[in-house]
Amino acid sequence: MIPLAWTLALRDLRGGTGRLWIVVACLALGVAVIGAVGSLRAATQRGLAQDGRRLLGGDLSIESGAQPLPDALRTWLRARGAAISDMTTMRAMLVAPSGQRQLVELKAVDPAWPLLGEPTLSPPQGLAEALAARDGGPGVLAERIVLDRLNLHPGDAARLGDATVRIAGTIADEPDRVAGAAMFGPHALISLTALPATGLEAPGAFIQHTLRAAWPGGIDAALMTAELRAAFPAEAWRIRGPGDAAPGVGRFVDQTALFMTLVGLTALLVGGIGVANGVRAWLDSRAHTIATLRCLGAPAATVFAVCLIQVLLLAALGIALGVALAAALPPLGAGLLRDLLPVPPAGGLYPLPLGTAAAYGGLTAVAFSLAPLGRAAQIPGAALFRDAFLPGRVRLPLRLWLAIGAVAALLVAITVLTAPDRMFALWFCATALATLGLFRLGGAALALAARHAPRLSAPWARLGLANLHRPGNATPLMLVSVGLGLSTLAAVALIQGNLRRQIAEELPANAPSFYFIDIQNDQLARFRAVAESFPGARDLRSVPSLRARVVAVNGVPAAEVKATPDTRFALEGDRGLTYAAEPPEGSRIVAGEWWPPDYRGPPLVSLDAGLAKGWGVKVGDTIRVNVLGRDIDLKVANLRDIQWRSLSINYFMVASPGLVSGAPHTNIATLRVPEPEQGALLRAVTDALPNVSGILVADVLRAVAALLDRIAAALAATGSLTLAAGALVLVAALAAGQRRRTQEAVLLKVLGASFAQIRGAWFVEFTALGVTAGLIAAAVGTAASYGVTRFVMKSDWAFLPGTLIVTLLVCLAVMIGFGYIGTARALRAKAAPMLRDE
Repeated sequence: MIPLAWTLALRDLRGGTGRLWIVVACLALGVAVIGAVGSLRAATQRGLAQDGRRLLGGDLSIESGAQPLPDALRTWLRARGAAISDMTTMRAMLVAPSGQRQLVELKAVDPAWPLLGEPTLSPPQGLAEALAARDGGPGVLAERIVLDRLNLHPGDAARLGDATVRIAGTIADEPDRVAGAAMFGPHALISLTALPATGLEAPGAFIQHTLRAAWPGGIDAALMTAELRAAFPAEAWRIRGPGDAAPGVGRFVDQTALFMTLVGLTALLVGGIGVANGVRAWLDSRAHTIATLRCLGAPAATVFAVCLIQVLLLAALGIALGVALAAALPPLGAGLLRDLLPVPPAGGLYPLPLGTAAAYGGLTAVAFSLAPLGRAAQIPGAALFRDAFLPGRVRLPLRLWLAIGAVAALLVAITVLTAPDRMFALWFCATALATLGLFRLGGAALALAARHAPRLSAPWARLGLANLHRPGNATPLMLVSVGLGLSTLAAVALIQGNLRRQIAEELPANAPSFYFIDIQNDQLARFRAVAESFPGARDLRSVPSLRARVVAVNGVPAAEVKATPDTRFALEGDRGLTYAAEPPEGSRIVAGEWWPPDYRGPPLVSLDAGLAKGWGVKVGDTIRVNVLGRDIDLKVANLRDIQWRSLSINYFMVASPGLVSGAPHTNIATLRVPEPEQGALLRAVTDALPNVSGILVADVLRAVAALLDRIAAALAATGSLTLAAGALVLVAALAAGQRRRTQEAVLLKVLGASFAQIRGAWFVEFTALGVTAGLIAAAVGTAASYGVTRFVMKSDWAFLPGTLIVTLLVCLAVMIGFGYIGTARALRAKAAPMLRDE
């Protein structure tokens, strides 16, 4: 049977593929999206791996937070052949002679920096020469945007803390800088020997001490880390190797790739509907050929095999085109995410993501073509001749349904097993299945409503409604065609809209205008006096601030705690710690009790409930923290649900007064002040207290909004491909019924119907389809955005009717537009040739 089927299939394809081109186009688009996203993710991960030493600045990075690293560590590393470099980072205010000032991320480096690579300076000069102290003071290099904002030029004087510094030029590239949005200010660079004169290294200040080590031939970072920890078992340093050079970026790439891959899967799912429609249209055009084969005695299995071979050959072509596009598209994606990636993606072909995309395409083609092919093979020859006008009811055999189920299960398995977040991928698969069912039910409901609608007086209106429920109507398929793509775009738009609403609308109304950091205890009174002297200044709040590192949780070292991915960050590096007699504003106790205001017993801590859940911590457990080199055991007294959106001062960990309050620390303050007074207030505070840095909340919010816009643009670009797939599917749906519509138009014209009446009938039909698809897409998009915003992004959600109205209007326009195109083609058909053929 197979050789005969293969021969018949190839001979039939010589006459042209007919309407199977839609199968090729839909599969090519879906495979291209998934393959391109997977290749971009793999290329970025390879770039991170290849450039990990440069990004890290060496083979090992040892970070101690605010506590300086001991000389014994340097001796230990040098004894093992390492070249070392010290670095201190913090935030500071760079002040121009004009009084203008700019918050910068300041990096103080020693002469050995950088151990790997070279910085790019303008004007070209040696790093030591640029940072050297001269008559104008020590040199400072800053990003071009700093000099532009402060109207500074090389050679100009500026103030950094208590020190007068000289602008030596601009730094365009730092070899160990991880790219990303500059949330708190652009970068600036000074010599480590110049840092003491600035007065910025006060006890308890927000400072990060880092030591980099590099070996000429490289090392096994994991092995050296183990030896280092064994040599210094009491130290709670954060030690990273090249593989951890940019862990935050790696997580970002994984999460973005997950979202974009799932959007690509939606495009492929929509394309699967297009495969079904394309196969249906092709079978409609081959109806006489298949009917003839059946009447001549061809078994159903032979007919099925012939059609399946043809579909799979065309599907293979579509998949090949998709894979070729996927291999060529990653540079475009790298351009969209250029500002968010620390390294350019490594070029080359990535067989695994391309092979996975091809597998998705092949399984989709099989899953969505089996049902229409099985139906065509089961219909008797005589009935198949009448199928265009009187579609017959066919019950597919159980083995065919089992095959479809097995292929669908394999698709779900691949989706879940290859996703970075398997639970999210599983939810996506369940949601996609439910959405398909919802659109199918919506189509059935629309057909039922049209069947039972009141009888309209206008014949063209009655005809339009009848088209929705006539035998063999494509109402459900057309709803799915446009609805899934628009559902995706509506969800992306609603997620972006909710995040922007919170950042750009709600937060500024409730958030403080400034954060002031590094206020010394003996400076607090003067700070208050300066701040409160400004008209309109209000809501001044200050809290003590310490830097602490989590050493162990219930006796388990922090590096070995089995924390969830979204809470792991709090176990790495320094975290903020404060103490208070009363619960902080913007939090709610959900477990345990707060200590009495006059409590002076053993140290207690109030922990963020989200962290506690991620770490597996409950009330009564013990958190060991290291504060300025001293380990302190804190017993968990209560858990708090913190409203971070308020932007009021809050901490993951709040300790009881007593032992912690005796440690050297600074203060953080927030203040609200009218916008016209903000510049003057910042100048007054930083002139009076040069070591204090002011962070303008509006600048941070704008940086966050810009970051979200870039991510949303990438997601929307991918989502638009889903809509493009939907358009292809809609074309396939129209093509599947075009022959019938043409026959109907010819008969109506012969019976005296005018062009306006025929157009009116189709306008009623496609308007009803567009409104129904838009309403379902709006509901699906709303539900999806709610789930992602509340449960994935852990943020508040609000209903945005404007976005949904746009979704409805776009859906209506798409449906009416495609309906008009199909109508125009049918009306151009000549009556005589059509009647003679029939």
